[in-house]
Amino acid sequence: MTRDWYAWHDDYDRPDSPLSRRLTELRQRIAEALDQAPPGPLRAISLCAGQGRDLIPVLADHPRRDDVTARLVELDPRNVEVARAAAARAGLTAVEVVAGDAAQTDRYADLTPADLVLVCGVFGNIPDADVRATVGHCAALCATGGTVFWTRHRREPDLVPTICDWFAEAGFTPVAVSSPADGVGVGVHRLTGPPRPLAAGTRMFEFVGDDRPEEQK
Repeated sequence: MTRDWYAWHDDYDRPDSPLSRRLTELRQRIAEALDQAPPGPLRAISLCAGQGRDLIPVLADHPRRDDVTARLVELDPRNVEVARAAAARAGLTAVEVVAGDAAQTDRYADLTPADLVLVCGVFGNIPDADVRATVGHCAALCATGGTVFWTRHRREPDLVPTICDWFAEAGFTPVAVSSPADGVGVGVHRLTGPPRPLAAGTRMFEFVGDDRPEEQK
């Protein structure tokens, strides 16, 4: 059965759900990164952005809101409309929500390297080899000193420690990684070296088929 990515967001509205708890932690980490960002213009990109519930509400209330130019890329047109409406209500005129394939590097070429890179709801739904490849691409999407926010469930087999190793190989240092006991799988890494060149016309990942048991993204 094909998964409904619009209805998938309903769990965000259930305070005790893992997705709701994960969202709370993500928003906190994004706000902290904005607090620590240097003065001046900032750029943010979000892959598979859904309804933009992680980034848009933080920007709406943050003192750096007018410094941020952002692009959210999402395939489901219903989620795109929700995110666009949320950005409009918040008066975030520099937040662009694009309907399209978030796996294509060309979607981000003019906004990279970015200061905030969100890869949330991706690593739990793509093959491990694609996770590793996408981590490598993050080193091109992210600016020096910029921050990548990512998620992955902590069920067995727990790939999170290996993902952290892949981020280290790509030149990132850990800022925060949730423990297995938290059950929400939030990771934050910062690029310490220079960004890699962004490969043009490259597909970073493929979502797995929807016929397997549903995972927490």
